[in-house]
Formats: sequence, structure tokens, C-alpha cells
Amino acid sequence: MTLQDDVQAILDRGVAAGDVVGAVARVVTGDGLLAAAAAGERSADAQAGAGPMTLDTVCWIASMTKAVTGTAAMQLVERGELHLDEPASSVLPNLAGAGVLEGFDDGGRPVVRPARAPITLRHLLTHTSGFGYDTWSELLLRYQQAAGTVSMTSGELVATTTMPALFDPGEGWMYGISIDIVGRMVEEVSGRRLDDYFDEHILGPLGMASTAFGLRDDMRPRLSAMHARQPDGSLAAIELARSPEPKYPSGGGGLYSTSEDYSRFLQMILGRGSRDGVEILRPETVDLMTVNHIGDLRVGALTAVRRELSNDAEFFPGVAKSWGLTFQINEEPLPTGRPAGGLMWAGIANTYFWIDMENQVAGVYISQQLPFADARSYRLHTDIETATYSQLG
Repeated sequence: MTLQDDVQAILDRGVAAGDVVGAVARVVTGDGLLAAAAAGERSADAQAGAGPMTLDTVCWIASMTKAVTGTAAMQLVERGELHLDEPASSVLPNLAGAGVLEGFDDGGRPVVRPARAPITLRHLLTHTSGFGYDTWSELLLRYQQAAGTVSMTSGELVATTTMPALFDPGEGWMYGISIDIVGRMVEEVSGRRLDDYFDEHILGPLGMASTAFGLRDDMRPRLSAMHARQPDGSLAAIELARSPEPKYPSGGGGLYSTSEDYSRFLQMILGRGSRDGVEILRPETVDLMTVNHIGDLRVGALTAVRRELSNDAEFFPGVAKSWGLTFQINEEPLPTGRPAGGLMWAGIANTYFWIDMENQVAGVYISQQLPFADARSYRLHTDIETATYSQLG
């Protein structure tokens, strides 16, 4: 069997078993295609008439947006318009007053102290800024309830955020709203909305014609429904509580895309900043983005607080993991066959990607269901990765 056969069989098996309603996957080299497959339906609601999952199905890729935002920021670093180690408050002054949440007083009011050091772009790109997500933080969820602020998952918050951090910059790793703030820095420095900046400097040059923050008319007919895992293990179509036309483009999680489009982005990273002769980043910039920037700190498990949105999540428990400039890095070889130094991340709707610079191979797997880190959907992704390395020998 070829890798194409393997990937198709994995997805078909997942649909038949009820692991997913529909899914699509693609495995690429820097300049070629190893496999592309789709299976299942775009919606579990037969009355919706959504049709089958296809290679060009449009999906919400959520936090897979972060690597694209990081790319935009690093373009501005190349131009000398942003700086990795200068205070981010020089671009967004409100960050200077964010502070650190220490707890709550006897009256239930938040206790916030000044941070001991300024937050930098490097802190934001590596999730060492101290900012979190309420999805995985009881403290932040309680803070929002006490302060009467909107949920961080709405994408609206970071436009004017003064949300406190959970620790001082550089003293820990915590997944959170940092890359949304980076997106605002890109807007402020470039003088462009993030969607316009992406179109001109990343999406357009790479030919990612089906990737956008809002759903254009040509994308809507190809959109997959969102689903939720039910108590009996089945999947039901749900309404996604987010605007298809966002007021503020979320650099941390706002993009819709296709497996083919996102593969073009992955191929650009494999090509050390270029794809088909089009340079998005300099080679040395990609080299910088794809190595550990958090020193001896390590990526830990995300313990879910909002379980309608996420299960407890950690990729490859027991394996040491660091962080580059928007990528998780496995510091040890993985059971899938990915060597040490591999890159990956994901989106909350159970979308996943990995990049292997050493073997010049990358893959993307997309389903559309909540909560995040669904064991059954995630297993399809790791099965595809394992099959890839088996075929590579």
C-alpha cells in the first residue's frame, strides 16, 4: 500500500467508527505531495445538505492561525519594525499595566500586582508572557467573572486587553492569548488590519486563496459544520458561537482554511521561508523560529476548566517539549517516528499539524469537533503521522 492508501484507510476507518463525522488530511514534502485524503460528511445533520467532506472543504483552523501570525511578526522583525527583546508596551502601551494576578481578597476582588519585568515579543511568541486562556485556568475564569469581562475565547477581548498575567514574564510557560496580542502588534506597526496584512504578505504570495478571517462567498458552500462529542460518544452538529465576520481579526485563532492551503504554509516552513521561489521569510529567520527559545522551561499539560471546549491536553506525555517562535518542539524522538526537533501545534476544533525539518516532511489533519484533544480524532492524526514514517522507512 502507498501512503495515499494508508491515509485514506485511516480516515475511512475513523468515520466508520464514529471517531469523526468527516476529516481531511494531507502529507507533503517541501515541493511535493505524498498523500491527500478526505472522508465522511461535512455535517452530521442530514437535513443540512452540506455534502461530503472533500479536499477543498473549508474549516475553522483556530490556533493553527498562531503560526501564521508569528510569521507576520517575524517579517516585521526582519524589517527592523518589531524587536524580539524590546518591551511590547512600546507598541501597545496598555501592556505596561497588565500586572500579575496573585489571587483574590476576602471580598472576592482580584489582587493584581505590577509585573517585575516588561513583556517582550519573544515572551509573547513563546507563551512565556504569563497570559493564559480561561479554558485551562480556574484563576482567569474567576477573574473574568469578578471583573465582568468577556471570555477570552470570543476573540474580542485582546483588542484592548488589560487582562492580568498569571506569572512574571519569562518565569513559566502558559498557553494563552499571547499571539492575539502579537496580531495587534502587527496591526499597530504595519498600519494595516491583520487580514489585509496577511493577504498582501503571506496568503496572497503563497496562493492560499481559501484562507481568511471571514467567510467569503466562495468559501461558504464548502464550509464544514462544527460538532460536539455527546455523552454517549456520538457526534452532533452544533452552532459555532463565533462570528463569521469578526470585528477584530484574531491572530490567535481566527482563520478559516483548507488542508491544501495550510499545506502551502507548511511547505514554506520546510523550504526555510520559501515556496515555489516565493520568499516569505529569510532562511535564517525560519532557522530562528524552529529552535527552543524557552531555555530549561518545558511545555506542560493543559488541565481543562471549560470542559465543553477542551479535554485535558498534552501531546506525547512524558516527552520533553520546548517552544520555538510559535511552534511546540519535541526534544526527544516520538513513538510516531518523528525525530527530536520536530514541530507541531493544533486548533481547538481538533485540527493538528506537524513539521519535520530533518526529513523534509509535514502533515496536516483537520476535523471539526469539540471538545479539544478528543482522543478518537487525535488518534487519527497520530496514525497518519506513524504511517508516514513507516512509508519513509
